[in-house]
Amino acid sequence: MKKDLHPSSYRFVVFKDMSNEYSFLTKSCVETKETVKWEDGNEYPLYKLEISHTSHPFYTGKMKLVDTAGRIDKFKNRYAKK
Repeated sequence: MKKDLHPSSYRFVVFKDMSNEYSFLTKSCVETKETVKWEDGNEYPLYKLEISHTSHPFYTGKMKLVDTAGRIDKFKNRYAKK
């Protein structure tokens, strides 16, 4: 096995689902610039997600449409003329 293949900078990071405000704390090596105060009183790096297991239709069983950037409207406007 190759040496130094995996990153060694794992730390606790808060991941926040922006569609339903659900947050969870886990270890990760993702780079972030924002921080947030967690329930235990400590400050951790924050990584914002557009969708997670609490908002994805496969896991929830509900067809909830999450369109944060207006992509669906752009698509409908582009192809409505045809």
